[in-house]
Amino acid sequence: MRAIIVEDEIPAREELEYLVEAYSEIDVTHFFDDGLDVLKFLQEHDTDVIFLDINIPSLNGMLLASTISKFSKRPYIVFTTAYKEHAAQAFELEAFDYILKPYDEKRIAAMLSRLESAFKRDHAETTLLDRKLESHLKPQVQQREIPSQASNRINLKKNDKIIVTDANDIYYAIASEKVTLVYTQGEEYTMPMSITEFDALLPENLFFRCHRSYTVNLTKIREIVPWFNQTYILRLKDRTEEIPVSRSKVKAFRQIMHL
Repeated sequence: MRAIIVEDEIPAREELEYLVEAYSEIDVTHFFDDGLDVLKFLQEHDTDVIFLDINIPSLNGMLLASTISKFSKRPYIVFTTAYKEHAAQAFELEAFDYILKPYDEKRIAAMLSRLESAFKRDHAETTLLDRKLESHLKPQVQQREIPSQASNRINLKKNDKIIVTDANDIYYAIASEKVTLVYTQGEEYTMPMSITEFDALLPENLFFRCHRSYTVNLTKIREIVPWFNQTYILRLKDRTEEIPVSRSKVKAFRQIMHL
């Protein structure tokens, strides 16, 4: 992971750099003390995580984070600040964490561990999404190719029984702690695996990972409802649940659905 530290106090910057190096494999590549300089840098350099102070010149950390939140590819943001009162706003901007000064070493170490795990998980999901998008954007003749019957069968589990199910009978799936809940028209199944693992079993031309916690059968979508922050809510045929499309998935979803 490539990181930058945005901090205008040298002692705080040096301490954070030391802790990042001591407790993670994250590579801190650059340091900044001005918000506008960060924006210029991000236009030309891929960055995975930003350790961001709030009280910085030119463009404060909250305004900078608000601008970054609109990027199609957004780095993780970890706020590092002495001010408690901005925490709610930080998490509205989907910040990864909010660390108060003076730094607590154990708190930093735990955050870094979670950050590296999240990066590995999201990188795997992005790779899978790219494969799915490539499949959906193939020439129309190729899209009409029907998967073999065997590859279109999914073994779902319920009450210690294995139910052999046509993949197209699945409406959506949702992550629930360490398992994945799978829904057909009238049944619910519990799969003892992560949603990323379950998503990998599904036919790529039928399903789309529309949210970190949801995957949906594209053929079951009845309505696409515009939602806040230019996202969508999906309503499905024969079911009453509403499925969210997250901001990070909107671009791919629009391409797939020709919106």
